[in-house]
Amino acid sequence: MDAAFWDTVFWGNTLIRWAIALGITVGGVLVLRIVAAVIARQIKRFASATENDVDDLVADLLDRTKVVFIVIVALWAGSNALTLSDRAALIVRSALVLGLLLQTAFWATTIVNYALGRYRARVEDDDPSVATAMGAVGFLIRLAVWAVIVLIALDTMGIDITALIAGLGVGGIAVALAVQNVLGDLFASLAIILDKPFVVGDFIIVGESQGTVEHVGLKTTRVRALSGEQLVISNSDLLSSRIRNYKRMEERRIVFHVGVVYGTPAEKLGRVPDIIRQAVESRDNARFDRSHFKTFGASSLDYETVYYMTVPDYASYMDTQQAINLELYRRFEEEGLDFAYPTQTLFLKNESAPESAG
Repeated sequence: MDAAFWDTVFWGNTLIRWAIALGITVGGVLVLRIVAAVIARQIKRFASATENDVDDLVADLLDRTKVVFIVIVALWAGSNALTLSDRAALIVRSALVLGLLLQTAFWATTIVNYALGRYRARVEDDDPSVATAMGAVGFLIRLAVWAVIVLIALDTMGIDITALIAGLGVGGIAVALAVQNVLGDLFASLAIILDKPFVVGDFIIVGESQGTVEHVGLKTTRVRALSGEQLVISNSDLLSSRIRNYKRMEERRIVFHVGVVYGTPAEKLGRVPDIIRQAVESRDNARFDRSHFKTFGASSLDYETVYYMTVPDYASYMDTQQAINLELYRRFEEEGLDFAYPTQTLFLKNESAPESAG
């Protein structure tokens, strides 16, 4: 081809300029792809030998770099070799900005997923339901990121977004009012996951309902009742109620009463608190607090005893209380003490008839 061919003007630029622009574009795509792949490979190799997962994040960010973004950057670089009209230059710049915004959105979602994944891995063993909450949080954050990116993109394209934002605000209020119960339960589930008033496996009492937490969802929490049925409770109802969490109990305070019959000698009455104390202290998981002759009952002399279980397990408490009761029964037999039970004594008075006169 002669020089005159390359000097041919096409769309305001000679063919040689178009060839140079094409070479820069193609070369830029190849170079950027190769450089990104080499850097990602080296980072992954380095990451496999370290415990720090930040380098894994960098490798993921490089993997998430889209080919379209690389092509747009290369096209922009190639366009610098051309003489473009103001309109064409604006289109190229707008494409570059839009590509950068989209790529930023992909990078941002990768970082969000990384942060939420680290948090979930740290707490999921203690609370399996955190996966549900982290999924909801991740969705809301990604939605916010893409909403911001779209608005910036529209503004870059010269579209007035003021009216759009105002319309979205009014529409958002209308939607929020329509689904306020659902949103209330959603945010309540996030509060439950983050504040952790209970986790899966805890035994809780809410009002008249009680059972073991099986699942914390986005709208409801499922509790397995002692009688076997599953209770489905709204998350917002849970947070508006007083929750008694027995799994968090460190010690269990126990109060029980024993009564002996009226007519028991005072000497034996004085030994009863010591007998009860010995029965409680003989158990490994029980810490004795007090035992007193409390009151004169309707048909018994009543003693009140308080002790603490050093383990919260209910079955352990029942085993300990049973052992204490059996020990008290044996000791009362040895001491000649009789347990009281509801009785009534009827006194009959026989008065002789008055003597008749005469």
